Amino acid sequence: MPRIGVFICHCGINIEKTVDTAKVAEAARSFPGVVFAADYKYMCSDPGQNMILDAIREYNLDRIVVGACSPSLHEPTFQACVAKADLNPYFFEMANLREQVSWVTHDREMATEKAIQAVRMAVAKAGKSEPLASQSLPITKKALVIGGGISGIQAALDIAEAGFPVILVEREPSIGGRMAQLDKTFPTLDCSACILTPKMVEAARNPNITIHTYAEVENVAGFIGNFEVTIRKKARSIDMSKCTGCGVCYEKCPVKVPNKFEEGTGERKAIYVPFPQAVPNKPVIDREVCLHFTKGKCGICAKMCPAEAVVYNQEDEVITEKVGAIIVATGFDLFDTKRYEEYAGGAHPDMITSLQFERLINASGPTQGKLRRPSDGKEPETIVFIQCVGSRDDKMGRPYCSRICCMYTAKQTILVREKFPNARIFVFFMDIRTAGKNYEEFCRRAIEDYNAEYIRGRVSKIYPSGDKLIVEGSDTILGRPVEIAADLVVLAAGAEARADAKDLARMLGIQTDQYNFFSEAHAKLRPVETMTGGIFLAGACQFPRDIPDCVASASASAAKALALFGKPELASLPTVAKVDESRCSGCMACLSVCPYSAVTMEEVKNKSGGIREVARVNPGVCQGCGACAAACNAGVIDLLGYTNEQIACQVDAALL
Repeated sequence: MPRIGVFICHCGINIEKTVDTAKVAEAARSFPGVVFAADYKYMCSDPGQNMILDAIREYNLDRIVVGACSPSLHEPTFQACVAKADLNPYFFEMANLREQVSWVTHDREMATEKAIQAVRMAVAKAGKSEPLASQSLPITKKALVIGGGISGIQAALDIAEAGFPVILVEREPSIGGRMAQLDKTFPTLDCSACILTPKMVEAARNPNITIHTYAEVENVAGFIGNFEVTIRKKARSIDMSKCTGCGVCYEKCPVKVPNKFEEGTGERKAIYVPFPQAVPNKPVIDREVCLHFTKGKCGICAKMCPAEAVVYNQEDEVITEKVGAIIVATGFDLFDTKRYEEYAGGAHPDMITSLQFERLINASGPTQGKLRRPSDGKEPETIVFIQCVGSRDDKMGRPYCSRICCMYTAKQTILVREKFPNARIFVFFMDIRTAGKNYEEFCRRAIEDYNAEYIRGRVSKIYPSGDKLIVEGSDTILGRPVEIAADLVVLAAGAEARADAKDLARMLGIQTDQYNFFSEAHAKLRPVETMTGGIFLAGACQFPRDIPDCVASASASAAKALALFGKPELASLPTVAKVDESRCSGCMACLSVCPYSAVTMEEVKNKSGGIREVARVNPGVCQGCGACAAACNAGVIDLLGYTNEQIACQVDAALL
């Protein structure tokens, strides 16, 4: 007969305010197997844990039940406490009395009765618990970083500088990401390229970093410490070992198409380098527009290349890498401003997005930094900036704040004023949000020193009239309508998750939120980890971030990967699925529902000497979700720590 100790936590007033914890402890003393029960204000505190240790020794306890907060947060704390008393950590059971009782049940009497039931169920389960042990697994001390923007570059550099190899995969022909498209950065107005380019070059020259550009991750298998990743390196149609980056090929190319890097404000050739500081600074052929691939003619780039580096018949290369940790740094997309029909569908040439503005005002952009109206090339005299376009808008399904728009709009008003001292600058805003070091002061400069006229209110309509754009809105402070004849309108497009974020999440086995940004394991205590061990998040793929926040999160994710690599070996999760192979029928129902690919079908011999297939679980891959146990028609799969017998005991206890 087990000797069970029960400890009920007040959690300050979080539980005690609604639950009579003393009454719960008193009731627990009458449960089968319970030889000690007590309540205390903070069980997770040092005195609270000492109370558990003392009771284990004094009453010779061999099972422990704690009624407190969420097990996802505090279970490891109490398991470590139990282990200190030389008990198996899995002889511990937890009843969630905060999130599942006190926070959702307001009637004190009802909440107390519910808490008693929850503790009774936990005691019943603890009485059937068995000792569990981890297995030791090797760790591949190499990291994969998906995404070559500033977040991915920083994470790769941090890991590489610690002495571990890194694979950096970027889908575009060059690393650099969104930051490479910017002109200046707030709040210091540093040249974006001046602070990014050295990082790009440093990553390319680091012997521990292997960069695969124009490449994508196609498949991820395995588990923490032992991932196997398939990467497709798309054919550039260029022999990188021969190419010298002289540029003759794209100078002579006759094909011109809208330039994606320039956000459509300029053109590029069919063979091109994305931007002057690109890494690698070698071209790629866009086969969808190249005349050689679309019509079977031209071939000028191959004829003109002095290094004979153009290879039209080059094929994609698929490589496989084994890594121990994965950092996801895939960045963000910009909201499609054309969805706003009241803004003329965003289709007027003199209505541009904030990122298009960055390219037009950039010295390396299509106009060499000369800001002109796209429609006629004239200097704009009146410029209207509109904030929260695709942010804080329930109608567009984007109720969240994109965080960066207020600051980059303030920056852009300063850049305009420096180029056009006499221009009139208006900014329509809902609220100004400047949460960052020196951000508020920077925004004040835009208003007070650079005379940007901020109007609190939303724009209701924009329409062309002659060579002007008429902006109709309201000033909610003065309580009057506003109408401005603008030469140029700049829409502060909000940040949103990448279009393929959901697909990548499925491949990696990680979660996304309701807006398809990747979800962290815990918002406060595990902000860069995911629920899948060994996979970490960096930058704006998690939620909208500015550059300093992206760099900080990248270094944080790198630190988590390095902490993993610092271990000699990895302890597997003990609470995994186990198959009774003697009773398995090989129906494969478990195989189809396992989200972690932990189940395989193996051939075994019958007693009669025949061969049959049975399910087998890889304990290193299994994450203990229980999907296979639920799907098993024959009931031959048990989840260790949550066995069918334990669950049945809990149900019986709940019905008493």
